[in-house]
Amino acid sequence: METIESILEFWFGTDPDDQVTAKQQGKLWWQKRDDTDAMILQRFGSYVQEAASGVLEPWTASPEGLLALIILTDQFPRNMYRETPQSFAFDHQARAWCKQGLAAGMDLTLRPIQKVFFYLPLEHSESLADQEQSVQLFSGLAAADIDNGQQKSQTFTGYVDYATRHRDIIARFGRFPHRNRILGRISTVEETAFLQEKGSSF
Repeated sequence: METIESILEFWFGTDPDDQVTAKQQGKLWWQKRDDTDAMILQRFGSYVQEAASGVLEPWTASPEGLLALIILTDQFPRNMYRETPQSFAFDHQARAWCKQGLAAGMDLTLRPIQKVFFYLPLEHSESLADQEQSVQLFSGLAAADIDNGQQKSQTFTGYVDYATRHRDIIARFGRFPHRNRILGRISTVEETAFLQEKGSSF
C-alpha cells in the first residue's frame, strides 16, 4: 500500500539536502527510460486513478499530501502514458491542487526542491497567466537560494530558465507545439518550423 510518505520518498529520496536530492534523483525525474515508465505504471498506476477520482481527497489536508497528489497527477502520467494523450489527461486536476495549495500558502512549509514539483503544473499549462505565475514562483526559489549575495548552486536558476522557456513558447504560440502530434492537433507552418529547432520540445 502506498502512502503520502512512500510517494514522496520514492520521488525525492531520503537525503535532507536539496542539492544532493536534485543530483541523486535527476535521472528519475528527467531521463526518458522505458523501465522507469513501466515501474511507475505498475507501482503507482492505481493511485493515479484514485487521485483523479477523488478517493485520495483527504490528502489535501496537508502540504505533503497535496504535493503527493500533484506528483501523482502531474508527473507520473508523463511516465506511465508517455507519448499518448493520456499523459496530459490529469493536468487540470494537478493545476487545481497547485492553485488550491498556493492560495492557502501550503507550499511555504515545503523544502525548496519539493516546491519545484508543487509549481510544475503551472509550467505545464497552456495558459499564459499560469506561465507568468510559474516564472514568478521559480524566480522566487532562485532568489531564495542565495547566501551572502552568492548563488549557492545552479539548481534553481536552471529551473527558472526552463520556466521562462515554457512561458515564451506559450506567449508565442498559445500552446506547446510539441504536443500537437500526440494530441492530434494540426501544426501551423510557424509551429512546424519551430519544431525543427534544437530544444523546441521538452
